[in-house]
Amino acid sequence: MTSSNPGFALYIHWPFCLSKCPYCDFNSHVREGVDHAAWRKALLTELAHYAALTPGRTLTSIFFGGGTPSLMEPATVSALIEAVAQYWKADDNLEITLEANPTSVEAGRFAAYRSAGVNRVSLGVQALEDAPLKFLGRGHSAAEALAAVELAARHFPRFSFDLIYARPGQSVTAWEVELRRALDYAGEHLSLYQLTIEQGTAFHTLHQRGDLAVPPEEDAADLYEATQSLLTKAGLPAYEISNHAKPGAESRHNLTYWRYGDYIGIGPGAHGRLNLPEGRMATRTHRAPEAWLERVTAQGHGAEPFTPITQEEALSELLMMGLRLAEGMPVERIEAIGGAPFPALLNPQSLERLIKGGFLTLTPTRLTATMAGRQRLNAVLGALFL
Repeated sequence: MTSSNPGFALYIHWPFCLSKCPYCDFNSHVREGVDHAAWRKALLTELAHYAALTPGRTLTSIFFGGGTPSLMEPATVSALIEAVAQYWKADDNLEITLEANPTSVEAGRFAAYRSAGVNRVSLGVQALEDAPLKFLGRGHSAAEALAAVELAARHFPRFSFDLIYARPGQSVTAWEVELRRALDYAGEHLSLYQLTIEQGTAFHTLHQRGDLAVPPEEDAADLYEATQSLLTKAGLPAYEISNHAKPGAESRHNLTYWRYGDYIGIGPGAHGRLNLPEGRMATRTHRAPEAWLERVTAQGHGAEPFTPITQEEALSELLMMGLRLAEGMPVERIEAIGGAPFPALLNPQSLERLIKGGFLTLTPTRLTATMAGRQRLNAVLGALFL
């Protein structure tokens, strides 16, 4: 896998959680009971539908996301991995990731997931102190989270965990202390996300009525820069805006997204991008779990009609994803997607201004956002396409 050959990935969405976190705007739902046999059958059915559209491909990664995939029965995970082997050739370094919450109940399934074929786990730790965990609506304690990280390290050859920073009242000093503790437990990968207020979340409601204040932009920038400095010194530099890894330990699945490769998305609300005989297509499935299940039962898949991606849209998506990466994007890939020589595809005055301002770098072969540019990527992208 390279930025010019980004791989072919499969995303499997499990939409259920034990509770809804107040910051989360993902397609996740709380249900009193789940018919696991019915969901296993439906996921396998939709998988077969997409496999028929993409024969002869070599699969480089599988990602079980959610929701909370560690609420899936290990038998469902095993059945899906076994089915994948029937449809596509597996890359020699096939990465199979499962997202998990670090409660003791879910961590108790790690051995079974490993036996099913999962070789990488991503833990939603989010904080290493009990008070912020309670604020974030998490169902585990700090001690429970660290115990799950240690258990994951014993069961899986690769593991990662997430933390959320820029929490209300959080100082740079306090965050650095938390980060150093995280590094004591981290393997080769950490994901560190800035708290954002998303519409439709409980935090958004609180924020709108003035009951929740996040750090101002200047303080959030200081926290971001402290993160980059500390993790780089620890040997886990940022390879993407929010993701840090030792060289070679990056998430292969997420690299396929950011390098603008092809990927299938199955399960409620899952999105995909596929190059098909009729052109590059954006795919998505019906968002509501029960409606998705009904559609799969009735027609063999829960997909909405595919949407053709224009050349202009593809170029915009390529740069929106590729400039998140520290490696940037090859000029030849930009030209291939955009269908024209590189300078003609973007606003030349804006490009020059962004380079002089220290937000982008350009060589004869690669366009890259600097750390300052990645920190302000929405503004950079807006300027490029003016």
